[in-house]
Amino acid sequence: MTTRFGRMNAMRILLRSKIHKATVTEANLNYIGSISIDPDLIEKADLWVGEKVLVVSNTTGARLETYVIEGERGTGQITMNGAAAHLIEAGEEIIIMAFEISATPVKATQILVDEGNKFVRYL
Repeated sequence: MTTRFGRMNAMRILLRSKIHKATVTEANLNYIGSISIDPDLIEKADLWVGEKVLVVSNTTGARLETYVIEGERGTGQITMNGAAAHLIEAGEEIIIMAFEISATPVKATQILVDEGNKFVRYL
């Protein structure tokens, strides 16, 4: 299939999952890497444990890549672990995003959470 510019559709990196306006509940320098996320949020946002994510702080503008690990269910836990805890601290508002490589459009699963990191609605 060609585009309006006459080119074949190329592979693109597209947003697949997003947790919007989450609050970091803890920053743990002594843990070896990653971001711990409440499994309720992992499931709602269609993330996978071990998946690479981009984390952006709405508070400071810091951006980092890490991977998802399962936190404690039902707690609203969002913990920055290891070196990431130097860049994003407890209390900061963040966006967590995962991407997919595709030659066709992707319908992203995007969720909004409240101040306690409880699901509010799909965006």
